[in-house]
Amino acid sequence: MSKLDKIKAPFKEDLKTFDKIFKDQMKSRVPLLDKITRYIIKSKGKQMRPLYVFLSAGICGGVTKRSYRAASLIELLHTATLVHDDVVDESYKRRGFFSLNALWKNKIAVLVGDYLLSRGLLIAIKNEDHDLLKIVSGAVEQMSEGELLQIEKARKLDIREDVYFEIIRKKTASLIASCCATGAASVGADEDTIERFREMGENIGVAFQIKDDLFDYEQNLSKDKPTAIDIKERKMTLPLIYLLQKSDWIERRKLIYIIKNKNTNPKKVSEVIQKVKDCGGLDYAAKKMIEYRNKAIQFISEYPDSDFKSSMIDLIEYTTERQK
Repeated sequence: MSKLDKIKAPFKEDLKTFDKIFKDQMKSRVPLLDKITRYIIKSKGKQMRPLYVFLSAGICGGVTKRSYRAASLIELLHTATLVHDDVVDESYKRRGFFSLNALWKNKIAVLVGDYLLSRGLLIAIKNEDHDLLKIVSGAVEQMSEGELLQIEKARKLDIREDVYFEIIRKKTASLIASCCATGAASVGADEDTIERFREMGENIGVAFQIKDDLFDYEQNLSKDKPTAIDIKERKMTLPLIYLLQKSDWIERRKLIYIIKNKNTNPKKVSEVIQKVKDCGGLDYAAKKMIEYRNKAIQFISEYPDSDFKSSMIDLIEYTTERQK
């Protein structure tokens, strides 16, 4: 049994109930749409986001029907953004499955994303979960701003460390922050508690993204022909930003030239990866990742001992220890 399966084990019934509710909410009377939503359910991920909702709710009092709706709202809106992302990025695989745009083309994929978004909005409005909708809508706004800011900065490759953290707080961390905030809100926590859970989730999300940054380098250091997806896509990750900050003007111009113009050349990519390692970029990023992880653990450690608290700490640690 994997560490994530062990973390999920005490909440197996909660996750089963969530799965049933989520499937019901995805149903449609349009045969094509129903076929596609069944495919989405079949190919969905590790359930980490619903788990963050349930654990936060449990720590603040206990899982309720509103907690299930909060988890469903998060998952519907998150899935909608992934479907749209695959269209924008022209990605044809996700989690080992073909993306919707690969199977049904862009027009249908965009419409399905819109449908999922509307389902999430309607669930919240129908049940008058306006507080939950406000939290999640704020996250979607942040995610869009983060994506656009990253695109803008990627053109010039001039991202500083402070801009990098602004991007990942918006693009990645805002969604995990909303999981924790809606979990707390779903059981009637006060505004101060909801905000503190949001901050905890943001710290988790930042650590999560830095771990993703590190994967791309760690997995390529042992390869003769590195894939280095982030470098190919000209993404300014924290290890690379650290290298650029440590380089003099001439060296920095050389590196930027490679990333802009030679990012499909395995030899040149290998040189950049090795320079990142040699300058301490990976160690620096790992140190930052642990700092954010520890902030989240320190906050949750203040709460009384419970299965929810123990599993939350384990899940936060898993975020920075996972192998994929």
